[in-house]
Amino acid sequence: MHTNQRTLARSVECSGIGLHSGKEVNVTIKAAPVNHGIKFVRMDLPHKPIISAHFRNVVDTSLATTLGADGVIVSTVEHLMATFAGLSIDNALVEMDAYEAPIMDGSAEAFTSMLQEAGIKTQSGKRYMFVVKKPIEMEDDGKKVGLYPSDTLKISYTIEFDHPLVKCQSYSISLTDSLFEKEISRARTFGFLNEVNYLKQNGFARGGSLENAVVLDQEGILNDEGLRYQDEFVRHKVLDCIGDLSLLGMPVLGHIVAHKSGHALNHALLKRFIDQKACWETVHAPLVSP
Repeated sequence: MHTNQRTLARSVECSGIGLHSGKEVNVTIKAAPVNHGIKFVRMDLPHKPIISAHFRNVVDTSLATTLGADGVIVSTVEHLMATFAGLSIDNALVEMDAYEAPIMDGSAEAFTSMLQEAGIKTQSGKRYMFVVKKPIEMEDDGKKVGLYPSDTLKISYTIEFDHPLVKCQSYSISLTDSLFEKEISRARTFGFLNEVNYLKQNGFARGGSLENAVVLDQEGILNDEGLRYQDEFVRHKVLDCIGDLSLLGMPVLGHIVAHKSGHALNHALLKRFIDQKACWETVHAPLVSP
């Protein structure tokens, strides 16, 4: 557990296409001062509007996590946000010249290696975190997600899909920077061919391809190289969950348990979490036992 806030040692850049927009986007990630948090800047718009990566700014969770403020949006931010959280980076400024973050290869691997290459710098400001004291749960239509007391950030996730290659998969991890890189960051987003075709016909997933997603038909996987992990599907859901949870704005010490959850229910949990003030407290990291 890092006791102080962290940012980048230098700026880094990448380019790619948006999964849903199909638009090319250039991204520059810069260091930011203590207590800045993660903020996005739309460099392509007049006045270069800034949007804080915070759950109160979430405006859509239907296909990805979209942040918005004053009519301006940045979308599909969950993989980049998961990378900041997974590498314990508290403060950064993300400049984008289009509204959708690049999908890269569908995982967080490119972002992870890019940020590590930039170097991570420890800052003078203390790191604060939420400590879960009592359980907080959400349930909707057979989907469940809850936060429970724990002395580490632990994520336990279960998915169920009516497909012979996916079926029911469960995965649990006590998150550290190195485990995020090794076990989670390389897990790619996935979709089913009939759903991908439907999305494309309706103007979504314009940038989607076998280069940036694992695509399944009724029998198997269309990607020639196969899977990166046997349970890559559930690991990617853990990746998304880390990104969603990071929108609380501070790290969490607790155990998140999810069953068939997604962006919408994860986001609903964050809203309930903040409202249930008796269920958590904020402390300096790391937590020192009395």
